[in-house]
Amino acid sequence: MEKLSALSGHLLEAAFITYLVGVVLFSVSAVKKQNRKPEQIAWFVTAAGWLAQLCFFILRWVYSGHAPVSNLFEFMTFFGMMLILVLLILYRFHRYPLLAVLALMISILIIGCAAMFPREVAPLVPSLQSHWLYIHVTTAALGEAVLAVSFFAGFLYILHETDQKLQPKRAWLIEGFLVLILSVAGYVLMAFLFRLFGYSAEILSAAGTRTIYQLPPVFIPSGAVTSSFPIQFTVPDWLRGENAAQKLNTVILALLSGVVLYLLVRLFTKKRIGAALQPLVRKLPKDVLDDIGYRSVAIGFPIFTLGALIFAMIWAQQAWDRFWGWDPKEVWALVTWLFYAAYLHIRMLKGWQGIRSAWLAIIGFCVIMFNLLAVNLLIVGLHAYA
Repeated sequence: MEKLSALSGHLLEAAFITYLVGVVLFSVSAVKKQNRKPEQIAWFVTAAGWLAQLCFFILRWVYSGHAPVSNLFEFMTFFGMMLILVLLILYRFHRYPLLAVLALMISILIIGCAAMFPREVAPLVPSLQSHWLYIHVTTAALGEAVLAVSFFAGFLYILHETDQKLQPKRAWLIEGFLVLILSVAGYVLMAFLFRLFGYSAEILSAAGTRTIYQLPPVFIPSGAVTSSFPIQFTVPDWLRGENAAQKLNTVILALLSGVVLYLLVRLFTKKRIGAALQPLVRKLPKDVLDDIGYRSVAIGFPIFTLGALIFAMIWAQQAWDRFWGWDPKEVWALVTWLFYAAYLHIRMLKGWQGIRSAWLAIIGFCVIMFNLLAVNLLIVGLHAYA
């Protein structure tokens, strides 16, 4: 079993590296559109990485004895794998390298974030010991992956339609969103580097409990002491809850790293990132981008409905003797469903197309990511074991 575990870990690492190579090749193809060879190689390289990750998934299932979607590490790696799968299928119909670059980068960031969570295989709690585990979770993840395509197309559409000089507010809004994406990248890079060098800091609270920080403890609980970092701030009294200081510390450091990465990119491009990307985006047909965004929601919405609501309710009835219990995860799954239902309603009946539809797609993806990370990490509920 240890050999299988080590092999599966190597396969995931190989997939991650292969996806990075795919980003480079798709980027070259986006810049040099007349040369189709990098584009073709990029697709096959990405497909090879996906197969490696699929083998990781199968091996982990074998040695764990259950579907590897029971915690944040497993679910986020599976979600990233589903995003890659949807990209590979989509690219056979719409060969837009820039769309592939964006989808691959987001997938890489999701998988990279997953690596920051504990990877150990743990026995399933009684409520998870059901075949509905993989039916519900995998279907919900696939639905979210298809819905995420609308975000990729919507973001490129907004960038396509933004005049960097005449629409400064929208241009800076795009830059702010890019900072958030870079913050995720910065967090993954920073956590990897500190983990590589074996960094850890021990925090002793006023009650005598010890907490281990994997990043520099800039924020510590009130009354806690540590000698591991020279600059420290006490968490405000209004921010309460288990590990509140550690969570705030992670968020602030991620944002700071995102700002640093953004400034480094700005130093290299000597202009706003959106302005630097716009000449490439302007080559894309905006009507096709709008159609991709709509079709992805039209396909992803029923899949998400099955996985996140219907299958979840059936499982909840079996596990907890009720279909619905207003658990935070259930509530935000419903919020996500209602949002995309409203998107389809407004799109079909009110004729919201183009820029307004693109903004809705971006907001929808933010709701998905909030449900994935914030609800699991910050809000206590029955799904806290995730």
